[in-house]
Amino acid sequence: MEEELKCPVCGSLFREPIILPCSHNVCLPCARTIAVQTPDGEQHLPHGGAASGPGGGGGDHADKLSLYSETDSGYGSYTPSLKSPNGVRVLPMVPAPPGSSAAAARGAACSSLASSSSAITCPQCHRSASLDHRGLRGFRRNRLLEAIVQRHQQARGAQAAAAPALATCQLCDRTPPAPAAALCEQCDVLYCAACQLKCHPSRGPFAKHRLVQPSPGGASSGAGATGGGAARKFPTCPEHELENYSMYCAGCRTPVCYLCLEEGRHSQHEVKPLGAMWKQHKAQLSQALNGVSDKAKEAKEFLVQLKNILQQIQNGLDYEACLVAQCDALVEALTRQKAKLLTKVTKEREHKLKMVWDQINHCTLKLRQSTGLMEYCLEVIKENDPAGFLQISDALIKRVQVSQEQWVKGALEPKVSAEFDLTLDSEPLLQAIHQLDFIQMKCRAPVPPGPLLQLEKCCTRNNSVTLAWRLPPFTHSPVDGYILELDDGDGGQFREVYVGKETLCTIDGLHFNSTYNARVKAFSSSGVGPYSKTVVLQTSDVAWFTFDPNSGHRDIILSNDNQTATCSSYDDRVVLGTAAFSKGVHYWELHVDRYDNHPDPAFGVARASVVKDMMLGKDDKAWAMYVDNNRSWFMHCNSHTNRTEGGVCKGATVGVLLDLTQHTLTFFINGQQQGPTAFSHVDGVFMPALSLNRNVQVTLHTGLDVPTHLGRPKLAAN
Repeated sequence: MEEELKCPVCGSLFREPIILPCSHNVCLPCARTIAVQTPDGEQHLPHGGAASGPGGGGGDHADKLSLYSETDSGYGSYTPSLKSPNGVRVLPMVPAPPGSSAAAARGAACSSLASSSSAITCPQCHRSASLDHRGLRGFRRNRLLEAIVQRHQQARGAQAAAAPALATCQLCDRTPPAPAAALCEQCDVLYCAACQLKCHPSRGPFAKHRLVQPSPGGASSGAGATGGGAARKFPTCPEHELENYSMYCAGCRTPVCYLCLEEGRHSQHEVKPLGAMWKQHKAQLSQALNGVSDKAKEAKEFLVQLKNILQQIQNGLDYEACLVAQCDALVEALTRQKAKLLTKVTKEREHKLKMVWDQINHCTLKLRQSTGLMEYCLEVIKENDPAGFLQISDALIKRVQVSQEQWVKGALEPKVSAEFDLTLDSEPLLQAIHQLDFIQMKCRAPVPPGPLLQLEKCCTRNNSVTLAWRLPPFTHSPVDGYILELDDGDGGQFREVYVGKETLCTIDGLHFNSTYNARVKAFSSSGVGPYSKTVVLQTSDVAWFTFDPNSGHRDIILSNDNQTATCSSYDDRVVLGTAAFSKGVHYWELHVDRYDNHPDPAFGVARASVVKDMMLGKDDKAWAMYVDNNRSWFMHCNSHTNRTEGGVCKGATVGVLLDLTQHTLTFFINGQQQGPTAFSHVDGVFMPALSLNRNVQVTLHTGLDVPTHLGRPKLAAN
């Protein structure tokens, strides 16, 4: 985590870090050294205006810089007296003239440099930001980062407690800075003796300031300045320095105080409770960390695997010894070829070593970066400073997401294997020696491993099951395809239901209310691999289906999500259901919505190849009951049987009971069995069927349990 706590300018742990508009941090002393003066015409990112980074603020353009800080701040004033090699004028620190006021200093600076402004460039992303009249004091202090730095120093500095480091001057230009001789309680700045005389004389505006002896370790508010038990100084509003943050501006994405809401530029903005947004952003950061944590864990396991491969490759000298022993046994003609073969083995080993070392170095670097970021974020989450947390949470969340995206697919897979696919066969005839090469003697690739079933993607719907699978990670064996096997739903033998390259397969037409076992294996030119683990899938207890628009006659009109049917013709037309039954007991109902001019609709079951331009039951592919307003008949192969009194009208309900356990078909009207059992010895695959003309409209109701009040169907008389 220490890399996250170091200033990008000085490379040391942060001292008094400030947050730039781009959300990066920099030490306040370092910020003074990189502030530059540029022409007014050059555009910068105003730290008081809208910034693209989180915590950027609202929409006001920043005021031009007054080149003098507040006189009583102890930071002195800027003068454009130096130039850097690239022509940009650097603003060194010089003391304010004794007895001069802040207004006079600002006026003098502005009059002498009316055509210039001051800016600071982020050392990490190189975005520039102009400074307003407050100078660097206008940037927010990152108190939360200071606290984490302090904790980090305390955790590793047990010996430092025995010999505490001396506090150093915060204004010295020398390296290292001189020991601090005084601390100004008003300026909150440490001075050595020379800098105190030069920048903080005991006269003029500084006469009322109280200088105290600094404690070992730093200033009262700097990193490491307060003791472990001292209360932390929470950030205050930079525009109203005496006010603490109390709300969060949703538009500007920054904490604000109540004065900003009443009289400041946030008065018309949408605001939210500070605590609620603190918890929300903490949750977002924690969620984003989960992905990085998983990748870090995978990376550690991957490094172990790479080191094992490295060890195996380094032990690959055995391949050379075997090669030499075989070549020495050959005739003299083989000697010239031996050198070529040895060279190939050496090149192969060097190539593998280089590839693995490159992956180890690359993965180690990414892992160190991700682990450091993760530890830093966890420390941030531990903090109980809502405002400080929200100042940096957006940037951290983005960094964590970018860190996770760096682990692209395939990044944690070895680019080479530890196996040397080089095997020399010493038995070819002498005349084939000159054609001998490794490409002819490559050993046979291993068979593919057993696939892994992806249980979260395996599911059932009605009488269909969907299965998904994948190969285990780090699998290098080639795969030509997969074989999916399913049993009969009753504990019987497995049978192949799919052979191909896809890893997702849906099997339709299974039995309802049945338990199926499924397994899959991979195959290649080397052979068939082992089976996966067996998954158990249960089909639906009852059937849910609709009328099938693809199987109906063209005169059939469907509506209500294909659950309501009528016809445009005066002749009878057939439509089938979307389900097919070959096992179990199934019951569905059809409600008569419209019944005009006494037509004869027919209800029943049929094969998929039934004739669809005449009444159901007139051919040998359908078993039906047709009914008018007074009576009904059963019909199959155009044979009418069992005339029964009682018909249908508008509002009537016709029930169809298909019992493939007893192999019978029975009909009901308004809950009462209509006649005896209509058909016996019913066997095979059946689909719900209906025939009607334009004078009838019915609605299908499915997914029904067999009603218990229907009782045992009546048998037909001999």
